[in-house]
Amino acid sequence: MITRRGFLRFIGGSFLSVASFSAYAVGIEPMLLTHVKRYALTPPHWPAGLKLRVVALADIHACRPWMTPERIASLAEEANALQPDLIVLLGDYIAGIRLLSQRVTPPEWAGALSGLKAPLGVLSILGNHDWWADGFAQRAGVGPTIARKALEKVGIPVLENDVVRLEKDGHGVWIAGLADQLALLRKKKHERPRRLDDLDGTLAKISDAAPVILLAHEPDIFPKVPSRVSLTLAGHTHGGQVRLFGYSPIVPSQFGNRYAYGHVIENDRNLIVSGGLGFSNLPIRFGMRPEILQIDLG
Repeated sequence: MITRRGFLRFIGGSFLSVASFSAYAVGIEPMLLTHVKRYALTPPHWPAGLKLRVVALADIHACRPWMTPERIASLAEEANALQPDLIVLLGDYIAGIRLLSQRVTPPEWAGALSGLKAPLGVLSILGNHDWWADGFAQRAGVGPTIARKALEKVGIPVLENDVVRLEKDGHGVWIAGLADQLALLRKKKHERPRRLDDLDGTLAKISDAAPVILLAHEPDIFPKVPSRVSLTLAGHTHGGQVRLFGYSPIVPSQFGNRYAYGHVIENDRNLIVSGGLGFSNLPIRFGMRPEILQIDLG
């Protein structure tokens, strides 16, 4: 039989456990435990002698108090310190939570990202929140979005169904960037968000046999990506934000945990999904530390 004192101890212990979990998941892991997640791989058909270091930042979701301009600038410095050949931004710069945060304007977060530097440059794509937060673009059904204008104003090119050819050590490499797969919000409950990505049209712009790195905000495009693409980089999922023993209970993907996080190899094709830096819906991270990607190819 449970005594009154035992019951109070149980309630007190439960309260402290919940309070400790909340403090860790809201304040410590999202704010203090950012790390560099490193991958090293040689994709199929990758040219011998081409060594390429790509650093990727995904899902910044700029907002106060978690992802301030000062913190974003600090993340840019960390990315630069990894000495990348190329830096890529994988979308969702605009906050994914409204009621619990204060706004960071596009000029503020873009200005903080302007400190990114790499010999082959900095390239970016947009995410669904960069579209969803832009009322004019939603009504018009086309861009350029406010986020794209902010990035381009600080000199960061935005790839929306477009490609760029780069060269390192005498080897060419193509960077292909897709427009967002969930860009336009549904107008009726039964409808899905309307996609603007054009994978076939984008890859058709590639004019030689140099390897291709595909930037796609949502990883759900991966089953359609041909083996011609050496590596696909994606974000969007945040690794589920809560991840225990390699499993995330909630993943914003039609494939669930299949593309929730990390390095996925299917049919000799490579996908890396970033756990991202910020969060959406709820300001919680547990078992899924914010991360900067460092990918060494070759």
